[in-house]
Amino acid sequence: IRDSGMKPVQRRILYAMQRLHLTASDRFSKSARVVGDVIGKYHPHGDQAAYDAMVRMAQPFSMRYPLVDGKGNFGSRDGDGPAAMRYTEVRLQKAASLLLDEIDSEDVEFLSNYDGTLKEPAVLPAKLPLLLLNGASGIAVGMASQICGFNLGEVCETTIAYLKNPAHDIASTLLAPDFPTGGQILCDADELREIYRTGRGGVKVRSRWRYDKQANLIEIYEIPYSTSIEAILDKVAELIKAGRAKEIADMRDETDLSGLKLAIDLKRGVDPDKLMAKLYRLTPLQDTVSCNFNILIAGMPRVLGVRALLEEWLAWRTECVRRRVY
Repeated sequence: IRDSGMKPVQRRILYAMQRLHLTASDRFSKSARVVGDVIGKYHPHGDQAAYDAMVRMAQPFSMRYPLVDGKGNFGSRDGDGPAAMRYTEVRLQKAASLLLDEIDSEDVEFLSNYDGTLKEPAVLPAKLPLLLLNGASGIAVGMASQICGFNLGEVCETTIAYLKNPAHDIASTLLAPDFPTGGQILCDADELREIYRTGRGGVKVRSRWRYDKQANLIEIYEIPYSTSIEAILDKVAELIKAGRAKEIADMRDETDLSGLKLAIDLKRGVDPDKLMAKLYRLTPLQDTVSCNFNILIAGMPRVLGVRALLEEWLAWRTECVRRRVY
């Protein structure tokens, strides 16, 4: 929670990039150069682990607000992997400035790196509760965490309203989770309030689609965050093979640079609304995204609701400002 739930490798990647002057207005640098700095100075682990973490921070379908600006092939929504680090280039996104702007103002404590030759920040002086913007997921021995992301404007509005009135109704300004892959959220207002209060629950996310009457096909252009193109195609193919989707003539992936698109060719006389209702029921085109706001507070795992999470972040952020002013 201290720097919005970032994992150590993510924090070290951003800090190393800032030290290399790879800001949003500066040049790109080869990913291999950044990874070399990260594992050589701050993160004594494998280069592929560091590169994988950096790739994820550059993928707009993995993070609602990417922190790394990537040039080259950084993978795709259908499961294709990124190019090797010697071929891709990176620099920081503008959003990363929210985490790093005050790094030299003594807002946060610096610790020795793994061999005692350099200093690195224990946390980053995040100006926004990024944990609520990008969410986080992780699994460890005996525990797991799954935090969904939210819209930037709604998080800012909620934080300001809470500062003015600690009894503010969170659900009145934080309307619903906001996923990088889009989709339509199906959730009862009371269920959403319960998730905000307890930090546990789940929301159903449904794919968005349109019908092309002239071509007699359905185009799916947004899918749930918790699934993949490959999983959807495999499940539909399984239904067709089993004779449970006789309305479908063919289904293919037509995703290109303009965005995601799964095309379903229909047989003559098929009602697209009835078919999609059936596919929502039988395939990952409608899926449940779990919420488990399990967060480390002073080294101890705690499940927090949104209000408690904001309380913790605001207390820490106040301390950052106090350190800088003093």
